[in-house]
Amino acid sequence: MDPGATADPTAPSTLRKRPISVDTSRRGGDGAPREPARRSEGGASEARQESEREEESSMAAAAAAAARGRDLEPEAGEPMSPAGRLFRETHFNCYIVAAIGLGAAVDVAAARAGLEATLVRHPRFSSVQTSLQVKDDAKKHGKPRWVRTTVNLDDHIIFPCLDPAATSANPDQAVEDYLSSLSTAPMDHSRPLWELHVLDFPTSEAASAVVVRMHHSLGDGVSLLSLLIACTRSAADPARLPELPPAPRRAGPVHARARPPLSAGLVALALWLWSYVVLAWHTAVDVACFVATAWFLRDPRTSLMAASEGVEFRRKRFVHRTLSLDDVKFVKNAMKCTVNDVLIGVTNAGLSRYYFRKTSDTNNERKKSQKSICVRSALLVNIRKTPGLHALAEMMDSSKSNGAKWGNLIGYIILPFHIAMHNDPLEYIRQGKRTAERKKTSLEAVFTYWSGNLIVKLFGMKAAAALCYGMFTNTTLSFSSMVGPAEKVEFYGHPIVYIAPSVYGHSHALTVHYQSYVNSIKLVLAVDDAQFPDSHQLLDDFAESLRLIRQAASTR
Repeated sequence: MDPGATADPTAPSTLRKRPISVDTSRRGGDGAPREPARRSEGGASEARQESEREEESSMAAAAAAAARGRDLEPEAGEPMSPAGRLFRETHFNCYIVAAIGLGAAVDVAAARAGLEATLVRHPRFSSVQTSLQVKDDAKKHGKPRWVRTTVNLDDHIIFPCLDPAATSANPDQAVEDYLSSLSTAPMDHSRPLWELHVLDFPTSEAASAVVVRMHHSLGDGVSLLSLLIACTRSAADPARLPELPPAPRRAGPVHARARPPLSAGLVALALWLWSYVVLAWHTAVDVACFVATAWFLRDPRTSLMAASEGVEFRRKRFVHRTLSLDDVKFVKNAMKCTVNDVLIGVTNAGLSRYYFRKTSDTNNERKKSQKSICVRSALLVNIRKTPGLHALAEMMDSSKSNGAKWGNLIGYIILPFHIAMHNDPLEYIRQGKRTAERKKTSLEAVFTYWSGNLIVKLFGMKAAAALCYGMFTNTTLSFSSMVGPAEKVEFYGHPIVYIAPSVYGHSHALTVHYQSYVNSIKLVLAVDDAQFPDSHQLLDDFAESLRLIRQAASTR
């Protein structure tokens, strides 16, 4: 597509094009995957040093850009949250990347107008990070802050220069390779930390695609995804915000039990009091486990765990597969559990299939007789209520804070997965349900959030970053799931076919994410490109696991 052919006449005549070298050498002429060369420890060290240099120069440029023509007053800018500052650290420099498949070719003029009316007006998406001294406030000297700046869309809408032969011969692979290239491409910190990449060619799933890349310091994943959804409109009624699935009906936090009336008797009251004893005990156990993991408690070495240090600096590959939400709900109803319970169970099953296939052990009886292997995931939890779509839309419309909470208010949960072979596929779901129910009776996420803030205040950001780094390097994977629109939506007039978000920049070789949209769930894997050359086979293992579980549930 020629951007100039559809651009708004009142807009600048040129849009930025970024030539990015896209590696397509992973697959041969027959389409078979090739084993990529592993990066040596020296290569990882060089990547680390390069990342640190880029970060230092970018932050210096951001400070200079914010200082030009601006006399900061004490109230100027907004302090960054501790979690936002954590995402600036060398070993935790995280980015969220979301591929959005569209049902039509990209209309650049409509996209520009939509961005100017929504995302550009959001305070975070029109601010840069600075560490400038604030006048008359010595305590805030050098503290990172968000300072508003002018947004030039030409700096944020990117049309990559891709090989036309590659996009025609295998467009799906071209998109995948381009997404992978972004995981090692730096972002200019002198500008607001987000980009929209336009891939205007058809693939097997969509007529075109856009990729939104955002620095994780802008907000937690749930808030950022909610903000993107607030930029969309219902396909049935373009004047209306999309509908989300109804939230679970709870009178309080997930761990809280309603106090029984006195008429219920002493037994009911005793059970209610006992639930808080269990809550305190589980919290104490989880906190002890979290601290031990941050210091020394390491998962067993498996093919799923990062093979060497420095994985956070290495190239990632993002692959995705569409699963049926109806199948997941069928299993949920059959097993009397939740959708998240089913997804945890499917992950148990998918990882188990992959692990035992990689061990090259063809004796199924011996596999089933082995004890399960417990590998753990780091799960980031949003501990405050997510702003509603209307509140986020109003925030963008007014271009200022409207009381809706924003930022990185997140805690951590260590979620176990069990690698095992079961005769009954539904045993994976039962295990997933037990795991989820156990974590619901704990305040682990709340404790990790508040203790993290306390460590930052007492010992500084480097100490907090070291603890988080230890927790990630001693666990195997990251896991998350998010709810998307329950109806078809449009992104600035473009029908959305799928939404596939993920994250990179943390020290895990494998990240598993589930994203629902209408009647489907997009399974997105972010993998170390060198350690998982068979990432599509891993997707197959997840899909086959769900099929077997659905089949078992139908004959139950």
